[in-house]
Amino acid sequence: MTTSARTSSVDDIIHARRSIRRFLPTPVAAGAVRELLDLAARAPSGANVQPWRVYALAGSDKEALSRAITEKYLASGVEGMEIDYYPKQWIEPWLSRRRKVGADLYALLGIAKGDKEKAARQWLRNYRFFDAPVGLIFTVDRVFGPGMLLDYGMFLENLMLAARARGLDTCPQLAFTDFQNTIRQTLGLPENERIVCGMALGHADPEAPENQLYTERVPAETFADFRGFAPEP
Repeated sequence: MTTSARTSSVDDIIHARRSIRRFLPTPVAAGAVRELLDLAARAPSGANVQPWRVYALAGSDKEALSRAITEKYLASGVEGMEIDYYPKQWIEPWLSRRRKVGADLYALLGIAKGDKEKAARQWLRNYRFFDAPVGLIFTVDRVFGPGMLLDYGMFLENLMLAARARGLDTCPQLAFTDFQNTIRQTLGLPENERIVCGMALGHADPEAPENQLYTERVPAETFADFRGFAPEP
């Protein structure tokens, strides 16, 4: 493959990666998941500590976790995140971006504004990994501070891009961090591990309306400050 062809291929994979919210039941073999994780682990990490730990779930094990979280959610709501992720008070421009992606998704699903029942049903689909055949739970040892999550993000991105290159799709899911205790109890995790996020992995359902969502990205000129470069022609 020539350099230009290789660059084009990488660019295409980056553009093709999307968060998929409905999957086909087509199985994904353990060997394929293992290959993806081996590739993802090529991500850089401070002092090469490689802080990631992954629980790959399928079949009855995946269903057991989904059932436990759903029952907990319906009985008493979320348990709460251990690490602040979203701001406590939304401001612009991030507030408008958040509202737009939510409105666009709900429009595709036919969920009207204020329809709490349909919105709740859709939210609960998070905990079924959007019907994907593989659910991944990512943890990190509590010995690491929040800064180590920067390295973890590169690991997750490697995984998602490697999956897309093989015709698979993903959806990273912060929703699982709201159920640290339930996940820990169901999977038998040690107390020193903190849940970073979950991820659905499988083959996208091409007919699902929610999978027609293409989120926008602002251009570099809106968030980058270029200094010291020669003037462009």
